[in-house]
Amino acid sequence: MLLVAPAQAALELRVAIEENTKQVKIGSSTKAIVRDATGQPVGEIAPLNAFVAETEGGRVKMNRWQSNALWVEPTNKGFVWIGDKWYRGRTLVVPTNNGLTAINYVDLERYLYSVLGGEVYTNWPQEALKAQAVAARTYALYQRQTRGNRLFDVGDTIAWQVYRGVETESPSFYNAVDATAGQVLTYTGKLILAAYHAASGGHTENVENVWGPQALPYLRAVPDFDQGTPGYQWTRSFTQPELSNRISGVGQVQSLTPERISPFGRVLTLKVVGDKGSRIMSGAELQRIFGLRSTWFTVTPEGNNKSLPLSFRFDGRGFGHGIGLSQWGAYGMARQGANYQQILQHYYRGASLARIRVR
Repeated sequence: MLLVAPAQAALELRVAIEENTKQVKIGSSTKAIVRDATGQPVGEIAPLNAFVAETEGGRVKMNRWQSNALWVEPTNKGFVWIGDKWYRGRTLVVPTNNGLTAINYVDLERYLYSVLGGEVYTNWPQEALKAQAVAARTYALYQRQTRGNRLFDVGDTIAWQVYRGVETESPSFYNAVDATAGQVLTYTGKLILAAYHAASGGHTENVENVWGPQALPYLRAVPDFDQGTPGYQWTRSFTQPELSNRISGVGQVQSLTPERISPFGRVLTLKVVGDKGSRIMSGAELQRIFGLRSTWFTVTPEGNNKSLPLSFRFDGRGFGHGIGLSQWGAYGMARQGANYQQILQHYYRGASLARIRVR
């Protein structure tokens, strides 16, 4: 399929908003030009109007227009409506194997206006917001290089970076993004995997201890500055039946014992013993199954009923995978007077600030 996009001066990011859906509503806040797959104009959408796009015969149908793909381009800096939200930029709707995919073509910097709103808070110090802007810009471009495909560069969920359109923008985010425009993090001249998380619980982690096996020199464990913040400590309790129902193959759970722990406290593996068997689980697997905030935890059995604990208490620290930038740690460093360059140098060891070139 040949998709010809009209020429654009800035670096546009292709963000998948709706993937493999049966239909999607597309509209515009201002008059919008509708173009076919070759880029030729085929019609217009009136201001504050929208139509449902769907597939028909392997093509996209929207109102009276049909093509192998349809572009919707607002005029006069208008916003596009995709699904249930407003977005900057323009929209491409294409047929896929399982329906339609709607892609938001948006300027990278304006994309970040929204991403910051999905990741941090408007009242944070500007230096912390600038650090987040550089990390998020780098992360998006790294994902574009490594995970992007022929249709889109990134998605809009937490599996990529949270992107909810203009509803999460604010002036403090505009300032942070604009002040760092085009700045990214590199190591030996290449974009880094600028991973980040909410809070580490006092110390970040070496990447290979969580995602293994590759040890990246810039994702090293460092002391954090997130003490006293909302993500620093947590406690969760589960009844013995709750654990037994979610952990298969062992029967009624009798004990959970960490076996391998990273030098910085995170559970790498633990042994689960039940009345019908035992198994080794990773800390990450247990975190996913029970929705724990992190893998930095201890487990304490509580109560007893015929040799079975009544419940298990998880006392933990941190929120997220613990790799790279700690967002609450950046907040803490900024509160202590650090600028965004110092924050980034602390969490991404040996990485350099560089400026992207639009080609």
